[in-house]
Amino acid sequence: MPPHEGLVHPKEYDWRDSNVELINSSVDHNVKYQSATTEPAWNNGFIGSDSGLYVWRIEDFEVIPWPKDKYGQFHEGDSYIILVSEKIKKRGGGDGEEVLVHDIYFWLGSHTTQDEAGTAAYKTVELDEFLHGAATQHRELQSSPSASFSRLFPRLKILRGGVRSGFTHVETNEEAPHIDTLLRIFKHPSPSAGRDAILVHEVEPTWKSLDEGDVFVLDRGDKIWVWQGKKCSPMEKAKAAQVVNDLTLAKHVDVEVLSQAETKSKVIIDYLGGEGINPLETTFTAERPIAFADSTNREKKLFRLSDANGQLSFGLVKEGNIGENDFDGNDVFLLDSGNGIWVWEGKGASKAEKAMWIKVSQQYVAQHEDAASLSVAKVREGNEGRSFWTAVEA
Repeated sequence: MPPHEGLVHPKEYDWRDSNVELINSSVDHNVKYQSATTEPAWNNGFIGSDSGLYVWRIEDFEVIPWPKDKYGQFHEGDSYIILVSEKIKKRGGGDGEEVLVHDIYFWLGSHTTQDEAGTAAYKTVELDEFLHGAATQHRELQSSPSASFSRLFPRLKILRGGVRSGFTHVETNEEAPHIDTLLRIFKHPSPSAGRDAILVHEVEPTWKSLDEGDVFVLDRGDKIWVWQGKKCSPMEKAKAAQVVNDLTLAKHVDVEVLSQAETKSKVIIDYLGGEGINPLETTFTAERPIAFADSTNREKKLFRLSDANGQLSFGLVKEGNIGENDFDGNDVFLLDSGNGIWVWEGKGASKAEKAMWIKVSQQYVAQHEDAASLSVAKVREGNEGRSFWTAVEA
């Protein structure tokens, strides 16, 4: 989109017409904080005071702790909240001075219900209030995980099914009788996701799901097969071995590993409905279930949301190299880093600026097709974590 179109050219808004006068007011914060103090999930004695990783799933409008042995495992029919608290060296502080920073991710499965997604979003804001507004909030979509989220779970596993919803009933894989399960294993393409960022995604158990660039694990109950595409990487093979090990911990079954280059690999293709297909003469390609943002041709852009002139305006500030000095604590800024959308709220930003950032960021994503799949995160001045400054300075 040319720089003079869409939201790049300054636009004017009258925030009083949007019925958001109380948003970010002291009344608004007090109400949300009082609500947060009654939420059992946040009041476990550790949230807000200790470093750590915490995961909750939304179940019937409630925030339920996710078992630690399932961290990194998500169901596409659910919504989750993830809190990461860590101590980092304070930017601009003295030697060794540290601050506890928080990142909250609300993860929305591709088949989560509207009520679950809405509860996750609301509870994310509530958790931020519990942390006195010190957290960075991230919206994560199953279809396009950010690099920072993938770094949290180098063994990210996405399965079908979901918990019972307030409006919709979806059975989890654990509750349902056994059916063939086909897992696709592939590497996150972004270097910023980490060297070991490998994803495991359950796909339709059919030969049409196979791709020669990845590794697949077929669990048919009485036996586990591993199908290695002829172009798969050693890391994907290693990850498949971990997945198989996890599966065989609960049950003792035979495991057989076959390469696409072997004639015998036809037995897996036949089992998946591809009778008559020769694995040595067929090119296997299948679209990946996750779309990754391509930032190779996208330049970083910084926009300012300000009412310094009496009217709320949103306009382009800078393209290309962006640094800490390009941010002004009296306004709100939107950073399109190429890999994600960041909203930075200055300490001195006005009530109108703070109230309108949601609407402006939504409009920005809606009007820029190449940004539609990007994660959206919000951070406040002074509470920035590593992921934000990495996005700014990368």
